[in-house]
Amino acid sequence: MIFLNVLLLVKDPSHVAEVREHLSKAMRLSRREPGCLRFDVYHSHQELRRFVLIEHWASQEALDAHRLAEAYTTIYKTHVMPLIEREGHPATLLE
Repeated sequence: MIFLNVLLLVKDPSHVAEVREHLSKAMRLSRREPGCLRFDVYHSHQELRRFVLIEHWASQEALDAHRLAEAYTTIYKTHVMPLIEREGHPATLLE
């Protein structure tokens, strides 16, 4: 299983609502993809430019397929990435 936490910071505060809308749509589409076990987007109350994505994928193949799917290519890569700074954090879930 692949666990991925992604920290996003919107560069310009005037784009927060736009990023939020695109992330919400991308989240809904991603959740329907094969191998997506969890895809949540959180919007910080304290730092309004901050979003956190929590993703769980069944396999590397599922994650690779996600990066070719509509949510990633048409929405995230095209509309979100130009407006944000991004930190990806692959992780291990502690037991």
